[in-house]
Amino acid sequence: MVTDWLIHAGLVALYLFLAMVIGLLFMGIARKITARIQNRVGPPIYQNFLDLGKLLAKKTNIKHNWIFDFAPLFGLGGVLLILAYLPMGGYIMLSGQGDLILLLYILAIPALGFALGSGASGNPNAGVGVMRALTLMLSYEMPFLIVILSLMIFYNTASLSVLLQKQMNYLWGIAALPISALAADIALQGMMAEKPFDIPIAPHEIASGPLVEFGGKYLGLLMLYSAGSIVVETSLFVDLFLGGGIVLNPTVYGTLAYFVNYLVWLALIFVVWMIAIFVNAVFPRFRIEQAFKFYWKWPTVIAIAGLVQAYVMSVFLGVVP
Repeated sequence: MVTDWLIHAGLVALYLFLAMVIGLLFMGIARKITARIQNRVGPPIYQNFLDLGKLLAKKTNIKHNWIFDFAPLFGLGGVLLILAYLPMGGYIMLSGQGDLILLLYILAIPALGFALGSGASGNPNAGVGVMRALTLMLSYEMPFLIVILSLMIFYNTASLSVLLQKQMNYLWGIAALPISALAADIALQGMMAEKPFDIPIAPHEIASGPLVEFGGKYLGLLMLYSAGSIVVETSLFVDLFLGGGIVLNPTVYGTLAYFVNYLVWLALIFVVWMIAIFVNAVFPRFRIEQAFKFYWKWPTVIAIAGLVQAYVMSVFLGVVP
């Protein structure tokens, strides 16, 4: 009993560590690809690892209050909680019956905690960035909630683990509900705050907004927060629409299945991340009111169309995954 618990705890720690390494690596690849698209050389792919080590070794002199000090830990802790909750390559570290509903709540924890700490710094640029971030969150959550409802209706479950099992036995969500997948991908661009939705950061306008007062170890922790967020948001799309990368049934193939599924999951989240980066490299930044109008118009209409498709297929056509 104790041995099983220790093995599971060790696997959770290993998965979380690998997720952070993957996130930092993806950030480095994104910087390199963006630079090449813009006809620049760009930094080496491993530059983020060097920057992280340098920042964590620095002494932090700027402090404001306990909320500001606690914000990086709160944000990083929230990201680690979500990483432990989302299946990665079919391996479920934490699970429950109301997975999708609970997921909607815990997704807001890191961003809100980070926003609270940034606002506590008293810097006006940070305040403007936090306001933009919360407005953007309100914007993309509408189509994303409709997409989640579509999946729950079509697959007749609110459990993420059951959703993965049904996608493995039937069809990936992107094949069964392509309209909802499109709406989710557009919402994902805003979740990751990539162009044209990088409005909360906007370095040329508000000096990186919420990040403006953070430095040293605080900024290093926020780098880990960003790296983990990349894995969270890409994994979310892969779990919802690409079957979580599950190609081998663990009950049949055992340990080999987890290894193969993890590699497939890694390849899929990389593809999802690259799509976001290519869009980021060629699109200009929206204003916050433009982003709000955009999300409550086109992605919401697409998500509603996907909801209608899911309802018709499950109720009128009798499609049972």
